[in-house]
Amino acid sequence: MSSQAGYITMRIRVTGRVQGVGFRYWVMRQAHTLSLSGSVMNLPDGSVEVMVCGTAEKVEQMIIFCGTGPVHAHVENLRVLGRQKADVCPEGFRILH
Repeated sequence: MSSQAGYITMRIRVTGRVQGVGFRYWVMRQAHTLSLSGSVMNLPDGSVEVMVCGTAEKVEQMIIFCGTGPVHAHVENLRVLGRQKADVCPEGFRILH
């Protein structure tokens, strides 16, 4: 992404039935649709962590999406663990294993 004012980076933790239901791939598709960069990964405790970078408006949209999840997921809780301003976002969005 090119350098623009107004980027933020946010770390989100999602719990519930979010592993084994395509949640990470769904998040990646949503990130591409919103032109967000970052990553998503399963955690050993059964939760999923999402790191996103983009405009504040689009990052807020991603929070709403993550609170719903794909059709086979059941989100019980969503927590924003960190939020920082960013001058530039990294390129791309990836699934970490």
